[in-house]
Amino acid sequence: MKKRIGVLALQGDFEAHEKALAAAGATPVLVRTPEELRHVDGLILPGGESTAMLNLLHRLEMFEPLREFGKSKAIFGTCAGVILLATRVTHPEQESLDLMDLTVERNGYGRQIDSSVGEIEPADAFLQRTGPGKLETVFIRAPVILRTGAGVTVLAEHGGHPVLVEQGRHLGATFHPELSSDVRVHQLFLEKI
Repeated sequence: MKKRIGVLALQGDFEAHEKALAAAGATPVLVRTPEELRHVDGLILPGGESTAMLNLLHRLEMFEPLREFGKSKAIFGTCAGVILLATRVTHPEQESLDLMDLTVERNGYGRQIDSSVGEIEPADAFLQRTGPGKLETVFIRAPVILRTGAGVTVLAEHGGHPVLVEQGRHLGATFHPELSSDVRVHQLFLEKI
C-alpha cells in the first residue's frame, strides 16, 4: 500500500512537493488542519516564508499538534521547513518546532537576487542509500545551517555548510529538491516512514 504523505499546504510551493511525492511512489495529501494531520504517515514542510507559516500555524491552532506529530512521525522540511524544524533560528530569532538539533540562519545565502541553481556531490551516507549521481540544488533565499548537534548526520554540503541533514526520523534541506526532476531526496524520506 502506498504511503500517505502530507504536505503542509498553508503557504509556499506545496504543489511541487505533491508532484515529487507522486513521482517517488507515495500518495500526497494536502494538510491544512490538525484533523488532516492525523491521517498521514509523514509530513513535508515546504519552502515559503517561515514567519508567515508560523503565524498561520498559530492562527489555525496547528503549531502544537505539528510538534506532537513530529515526536512520533517523520517530517521533511525544505528551506523554510528546515527553519521550522530547527532548535534555534537566527537573523532574526524566531520560534521553531525544536525537532532537529540545528541552528539555522534565515536568508543566510542572501536575498532573492542571490538565489542559484547548481549541482553538489552528496556524502557517501546519501549515495549508499539512494544511488550514484550529483544532486541538483535550487537555493531561493535559502537558510544556512550554522550548527548541527551530535545526533545530526550531514548528507550533503555546499560552500562549507550542511544543506541536507537527517536526525532520526526527520530530514531537512536548505535547498528545494522538489524543483528538480531527481526524486532521490523524496525517496529517502519515504524510507524513513
